[in-house]
Amino acid sequence: MRKYLTKRFLTPLIWLGLIGNYGFAQANFSETKSSTDPNWAKKVVWYQVFPERFRNGDPTNDPTLLDTYGSYPYDSLSPWQIHTWGADWYQLQPYEKKNSYDIWKNISRRRYGGDLQGVIDKLDYLKDLGISAIYMNPIFMSPSLHKYDAICYHHVDPTFGPDPVGDKIMMLSETPDDPTTWQWTKADLLALKLIKECHARNIYIVFDGVFNHLGWKSFAFKDVEKNQAASKYKNWFDIQSFANAATGTKFEYKGWWGVKDLPEIKEDENGIVAEPKQYIFDITKRWMDPNGDGNPSEGIDGWRLDVAFCIGHPFWKDWHKLVRSINKNAYTTAEIMDDVPKLKEYVRPDEFNGLMNYNFQFISSEFFISEKNRISPSVFDSLMERQRNAFPYTSVLQLQNLFDSHDTDRLGSRIVNRDKRPFLQWQKWFDESHGRDVAFDTRKPTFAEYEMQKLMTVFQMTYPGAPMIYYGDEAGIWGANDPDCRKPMLWTDITYQPESTLPNQRSKAQIDEVSVNKDLFAFYKKLINIRNKHTALQLGEYKTILLDNPRQLFGFMRNYSNSNIYIVFNNSNRLQGATLDIPANVRYRELLSGKLYPAIKSDAYVEQQLFGISPHSAIILIDDAE
Repeated sequence: MRKYLTKRFLTPLIWLGLIGNYGFAQANFSETKSSTDPNWAKKVVWYQVFPERFRNGDPTNDPTLLDTYGSYPYDSLSPWQIHTWGADWYQLQPYEKKNSYDIWKNISRRRYGGDLQGVIDKLDYLKDLGISAIYMNPIFMSPSLHKYDAICYHHVDPTFGPDPVGDKIMMLSETPDDPTTWQWTKADLLALKLIKECHARNIYIVFDGVFNHLGWKSFAFKDVEKNQAASKYKNWFDIQSFANAATGTKFEYKGWWGVKDLPEIKEDENGIVAEPKQYIFDITKRWMDPNGDGNPSEGIDGWRLDVAFCIGHPFWKDWHKLVRSINKNAYTTAEIMDDVPKLKEYVRPDEFNGLMNYNFQFISSEFFISEKNRISPSVFDSLMERQRNAFPYTSVLQLQNLFDSHDTDRLGSRIVNRDKRPFLQWQKWFDESHGRDVAFDTRKPTFAEYEMQKLMTVFQMTYPGAPMIYYGDEAGIWGANDPDCRKPMLWTDITYQPESTLPNQRSKAQIDEVSVNKDLFAFYKKLINIRNKHTALQLGEYKTILLDNPRQLFGFMRNYSNSNIYIVFNNSNRLQGATLDIPANVRYRELLSGKLYPAIKSDAYVEQQLFGISPHSAIILIDDAE
């Protein structure tokens, strides 16, 4: 999803109707396995990279104004330059003041030069953080900053590689829909190097597949525009009418969600039709098995599928068979934001392994962030239970548990703006969480608000499912919804101007310093290390062990083999004593602080034990003998 989305965050999530009884069966907590389960996907910590804003590793390949041709706001003439990485986000730069656009159109014109070399350069940073899987937003050739309007899927964007001009010349000798003519550009080869460098560090990597539509500057659609009904690609798109002077008809076609920049690929009762389906199958093979030798080790480890709900199930079932035939351990995850019955249609042995778990975000935000609208521990537990019980537990462990993404406001800014409305009213929250909305506060989070982000991170790293971090959350990036959630990554070797400007171009009353939040980074690193170290947090069964509504206490246990880990949250603003029924004659260690709790002498297997928990804080307890 991308900037065009305002109409589309689907169901206003009246799925809170979930509080009603769907009659779900209890989850099966055994670690069931099947031939379609990539077990590695249950153990990883994901990191989402938005390439254009992550790191400029090679300034010699920076995009030119011509490279942006065809992308919003469709201006390839006004003064333009690569934007300074550390510039004040809302402050119009001198070159931008020479056009007549507002801040929002100017932000859409900006390019910062992020590229694949930048990702490669920072793999050791991600490894040090504890990341074991990367989800790359689209990297295929496209004029936009987000790359969801692809020109093609068989080539990486030339400006992400070392030789943009040479790559474009090489492409001229190809027939775009004929894989026997395809070559490996320098950008393509750098993508293969990225995959190799990830694998050398035991990091998995998946690419974003946008199969519902192409961009209007794509090779296929440009041919249709030029040749109309005579085009070899006329059956690729959902076209209502061709231009015909004799009959007076105009060229009309269906754009995704009404956006003409994104012509939809044609479907019938079997999903995507034969010609574009074959192209998608060909590029799937190309990136999963680059050598075509049946050895997928040099290819990507799976796919994240954009707007998967917009494509018919028959296509996904066929595509799933292809993916499994190439790499039986590949992971596929779908972007679907809807209620549980709809989600269950996609997480199946013959379609997807997992989902971007947006419902995890919505429910967690309502419990941890809200104050006036906060749901009780019991309601929170009930909503999360229904989400867990909707799927086999082996699938639950593969859901990507996220708090934000390139399509939402940043977690830090959601905390700043808590109580403007319930987060479970997601459609309305989405519409109102933009920087252009004067009621949305775009300031930097306070120390206390970052502490709330830490508390949520404890939950994310200990709850069933694979945590997914949106780039820069660990460094303290804040921002409203798209485009403000796509600020340049914070690095210690770059000097950043303070944010002194409001979206309306007035000066802020209080200037916000911009730099890496080293304390927050250290906390993320500690939590990720705890999750990576303990199999119980990756594969363990789940059991709620504490619900105390008046005192805002919530706790659960993760169990794997003979290992038990107890996690308890104090979501109140005062020190609380939590009484837990856990085994006696055991000395417990608290993993966040390292504090040791002496064993209570008792012959009883289960004994009540008291633990003090600070306000808006959590404890993670484990048998010190482990």
